[in-house]
Amino acid sequence: MSYDCCDTLRRDLVATFNEKGGAPPINGIDYLEVLDHDAPAGSPPQKTLLVHLLLNAPPLTRDNILITGGARIRDIPVSWVAPASNPPASVVDPERSYFIGLPDAAHILLVRTGSNGDHSVYTLTLVGSVQGGDDAPPAGFDPRLCTVDFSFKVECPSSFDCQPSVVCQAPVETAPQINYLAKDYPSFRTLILDRIAQVSPQWTATNAADAGITLAELLAYVGDYLSYEQDAIATEAYLDTARKRVSLRRHAMLVDYRLSDGCNARTWVQVQVNGDGVPLARAGTRFYTRVPGLPPVLTAGSHELQLADESGAQVFEPMTDATLYTAHNAIDFYCWSDARCCRPAGTVSATLAGHLPNLQAGDILLFQEVLGPDTGERADADPAHRCAVRLSAVNAADGSGNPLVDPLPNGDGSFNQITEIQWQAEDALPFPLCLSSVTDAAHGAVPLANVSIALGNIVLADHGRSIEGEDLGIVPEPTLALAQGGGDRCAPVTPAMLPPRFSPVLANAPLTQAAPLAVDVDALTKVWRLHAGLPASAAMTWSAHDARPAIALDESLGTEHIAWEPEPDLLESSAQATDFVVETEYDGSATLRFGDDTNGRRPPSGARFTAGYRVGNGSMGNVGAATLFHVLASDARITGVVNPLPASGGEDPESADQIRRRAPEAYRTQERCVTAADYEARAGMYPGVQRAAATFRWTGSWYTVFITIDPVGGGAPSPSLLSGLGAYLESYRMAGYDLQLEAPVYVSLELGLLVCVEPDYFRSDVEAALMDALGARPLPDGRRGLFDPDNFSFGQTVYLSPIYAAARSVPGVASVRVTTFQRQGIDDGQYLARGEMTLGRLEIARLDNDPNFPENGVLTLEMCGGK
Repeated sequence: MSYDCCDTLRRDLVATFNEKGGAPPINGIDYLEVLDHDAPAGSPPQKTLLVHLLLNAPPLTRDNILITGGARIRDIPVSWVAPASNPPASVVDPERSYFIGLPDAAHILLVRTGSNGDHSVYTLTLVGSVQGGDDAPPAGFDPRLCTVDFSFKVECPSSFDCQPSVVCQAPVETAPQINYLAKDYPSFRTLILDRIAQVSPQWTATNAADAGITLAELLAYVGDYLSYEQDAIATEAYLDTARKRVSLRRHAMLVDYRLSDGCNARTWVQVQVNGDGVPLARAGTRFYTRVPGLPPVLTAGSHELQLADESGAQVFEPMTDATLYTAHNAIDFYCWSDARCCRPAGTVSATLAGHLPNLQAGDILLFQEVLGPDTGERADADPAHRCAVRLSAVNAADGSGNPLVDPLPNGDGSFNQITEIQWQAEDALPFPLCLSSVTDAAHGAVPLANVSIALGNIVLADHGRSIEGEDLGIVPEPTLALAQGGGDRCAPVTPAMLPPRFSPVLANAPLTQAAPLAVDVDALTKVWRLHAGLPASAAMTWSAHDARPAIALDESLGTEHIAWEPEPDLLESSAQATDFVVETEYDGSATLRFGDDTNGRRPPSGARFTAGYRVGNGSMGNVGAATLFHVLASDARITGVVNPLPASGGEDPESADQIRRRAPEAYRTQERCVTAADYEARAGMYPGVQRAAATFRWTGSWYTVFITIDPVGGGAPSPSLLSGLGAYLESYRMAGYDLQLEAPVYVSLELGLLVCVEPDYFRSDVEAALMDALGARPLPDGRRGLFDPDNFSFGQTVYLSPIYAAARSVPGVASVRVTTFQRQGIDDGQYLARGEMTLGRLEIARLDNDPNFPENGVLTLEMCGGK
């Protein structure tokens, strides 16, 4: 009988038996060699078998050797058999000398075959008699050691392992019939009991306390739970039925829609101090909304701070470092000895009272009306008359370094020190800022100074409280193995260990989602400041889709520390990138998801993760003005805080209904410019572009899209606008099409009016009002003249009726008649006769009435009547 065994112990046991002198001794085959390349001269290759025995070779004959097997060459004949120590007389030198000189030649049985075999496996068996049909082993041979498998081609070149493979076929299991209609506990219980009745008919227990019944009911409970899990997974598999936000997020990602997790709010905060050079650090500083009964300044580790944290107050933190000064707590405007002064809308400069050497370009000032101009009461101050500006220039000293002063002395001979400031055009005043006034008669008609003031020590703060050093645990070791199919039973494939799942959940919620902010870092002081080129208005403008989780992870494994950063997804992360994804649920809980060593690095087992993140997000951060009252800071010279402007920008995460509605719509959005209308619409979305017109032209080798730009404010497009728009449109351009940006074709108008003024009005006043109403410059009250550049665009027809309406709306105009209405430089009365002027597709009407540039349009007024 033949067995396939991985460990052949029989040979060692027989050898040990013989060594101990066991009687009678047992002989057997140890191994077999085919004499091939080492055969001496004259010896036929692959025809001599060296059968190594455990004991001395007995006198066997050809009748005792049976060679079976083979595929192409079968029935191998045996020419002769002899011990290697005594070859037959027919063997001559050098073959005889080779056989006799073999180590342990007495233990080697020589078998000379009549032919060599093929590449298949053969079996040599020692039998009692081949001719006589005696299959029993010769006398003295072990039944298990009288057979050996071999190959005649063992020394032929081969790229395969010669070791035989031992494979035991797994038994075929008959799968039971499964009732897929069983989906709940009762049906599972009935199904299990019916199955037991089939496989164990002798078991007839029905008592509920029986162990078998209890086990069946336990399995039914587990089946019911797993069935629920299957139904829940099937529910989460579709966008319309998914209930978890994580599932909706992943479905939306399949159509390239990145849902919004919300965004935190921002506001400008003034930090009041009673000393100079007070540092305000981002780390460790917090601003709290008002909590009754608590002081303005909170101390770290105090009971008051604990009450503030437990009260549910909203927490803000500064986004940049700052240095604070007492003189900047409140700064008066300097009116140069004039009264009833204001700075009109659109102003970008002012004069401050006092010498302010620590005020620098790049600092933020917040202008605030603090008194009612008519009453002088603080309660009557207009809360809408507040705005923040970023200084672009500060002049507090003359050329000699002395403080800047008003050259007109006071009555006592002293001079008033002043500071001149300018701010960026993007932060131009959106409203007239009243600096001084006279109260109305009901309040005494008294002069009123310092109606508005400037607040310094302004920092930008956003919603959210920092949490540092939260332990997320250790990545566990693998515990599950993936069974590997195939392989040799005697050399099984090592099962691959399944990487453990490590998806920690943050202990606090909701995780802050903050939009990035451009900052500069001073190389010497390491102080964070808002980017000098970033206007104050831009710091408060962002999109919730640009927000990113305010979290960072630290991985520690031994003495090595590795920083991990959040990403919206891991699709573009390399196998070694330390990126992770934050997935939030509706309750605000945040789960961290890591990579798989293909897209993003997989955390190694044994690594400990520590998280630093912020908590506070959504519309709850949109607190009103003057609601921030408490401050936690490390410097005792900080006395209080206030937010003159309300916090804004806080946005809640998208709801399930919003995701289901927006994700398919975003998938259908055309993100490629194909037609001229596509280029016009896409260019019109770029900031600073009022409208665009596109024209396709064949330029010899390809089509070029000529895009004519109508910038906001009119005039020729600036180089920065053209370069930025070109880069913006590049990602939407069709392949094979070139882009060319052009300035519009302006048509200068010549307009003349004959105006009759009412008797009670001065002609000069009415003329000035008409110049404003029909002009192109912005008016102090925020209105725009009729020919403001933003009122006209490409191909827009100019009608006479709006001109008449604008002129008649001016107080003091009794009547008006248009005498001239034509393109400048072309004497043509057809437009006046028709009452309209039609322009070409790329033409824009212009009437600036600027005496410095008369070629940009002229308005002529002929006044009569009045005073």
